[in-house]
Amino acid sequence: MDIQHKPEPKVVAIIPARYHSNRFEGKPVAAILGKPMIQHVYERAKSVAMLSRVAVATDDERIAECVTSFGGEVVMTNPDHASGTDRLAEAATLMNISEQDVVVNIQGDQPLFPAEVVEQVASPLLHDPALSMSTLIYKIIREEEIGDPNHVKTVFDKHGNALYFSRSPIPFQRDPDGKISPTYYKHLGFYAYRKGFLLTFVSLPEGEWEHFEKLEQLRALEYGYTIRVILTEHDSIEVDTPKDLKRVEALLRNQ
Repeated sequence: MDIQHKPEPKVVAIIPARYHSNRFEGKPVAAILGKPMIQHVYERAKSVAMLSRVAVATDDERIAECVTSFGGEVVMTNPDHASGTDRLAEAATLMNISEQDVVVNIQGDQPLFPAEVVEQVASPLLHDPALSMSTLIYKIIREEEIGDPNHVKTVFDKHGNALYFSRSPIPFQRDPDGKISPTYYKHLGFYAYRKGFLLTFVSLPEGEWEHFEKLEQLRALEYGYTIRVILTEHDSIEVDTPKDLKRVEALLRNQ
């Protein structure tokens, strides 16, 4: 009797991109060394061997035209999404991605991300069929990031599963003795989801922790789902302002 083997899950990257931003309007199409930022991100993603497909998900024709102009795949999504994850889920559905395939969310404002981080965040889902979601963390080196609410901190258990994410410093050191301080880890905005779970995730009502912290990943924890965290040696450089763009340009020149 022939034994039917399930096909190996594929890994697909989707890059959600919005034109409107309070701090930097038109950020995805802003030029970095003669190329739009979204093209830098797309080309880095295309260089990752494990990815079978890369697409940009947007609701803006200007971004869509930009992606098409350099030969990239674009998926047009609903303009009314409350979050990038909702946009990601719709794009994954429109792309007919299989339920067991792994969807990697790559932020469109990280044009310097190392290719290795995609493999780091996706691999746990390929090795553990029961796992639904994973993300990256980085050991904080710059002390000013510990108290900065824009840098999200996390704590996790001995098995590498997230316990909580917060804009506040966690853990809180009640009795500083001047000798030993906690190690702080910040969350990086790379996620991998099994496609079936991604659709479940966006169907869940907003969680209480999520409401106060404004952190979507807390919804998964509050509803009892596991998030595997992977420690990476690569920090992320995000472009949030035109000033950040100049910093990225300087780094790219040095590369």
